[in-house]
Amino acid sequence: MDLIVESGWRAFLEGEFGTAEQSDERAIAEMVVDEPDRHLWRVVDAAYDRLTCPECGGRLSRGPAGCGPCDLANGFRYVAIEVDRPGVVPGNEHALRVNVSVVRRPYGISEREVLARRLTLPILLEGRLPTIRQAQAARAMLNKGASVGEYDAFIHRV
Repeated sequence: MDLIVESGWRAFLEGEFGTAEQSDERAIAEMVVDEPDRHLWRVVDAAYDRLTCPECGGRLSRGPAGCGPCDLANGFRYVAIEVDRPGVVPGNEHALRVNVSVVRRPYGISEREVLARRLTLPILLEGRLPTIRQAQAARAMLNKGASVGEYDAFIHRV
């Protein structure tokens, strides 16, 4: 899952600087997070990964709920740009982004929800997207206590 974000970072470095390797990625990351609305979400998430939270000491935006700087950064990540990949259902990139965000920062989210988001990632990476009805049915299964296997089987039929 981190590879989803990391590949976006490498593509950004290559596109902007002509190489996927930069000696001062921290400075570039600081530039990106200063203007998250000008960059793709994968680039912004990767930039936060390269910065340290002054309060909790973890990766900025991924610290526990209640950590002020991480909460703020987590909110700012959602102003980044989303562009659907070629050949995927419109809205797929948003769903992928939300699921990646939940899995990477699961604080305050139920274990079943995080698991559901994790299990849904493969179909999103394939470019598929559940309809509203399918998503509601999957949610209902989860709320009724469906097993991991039942949920996984259902969501992969989407």
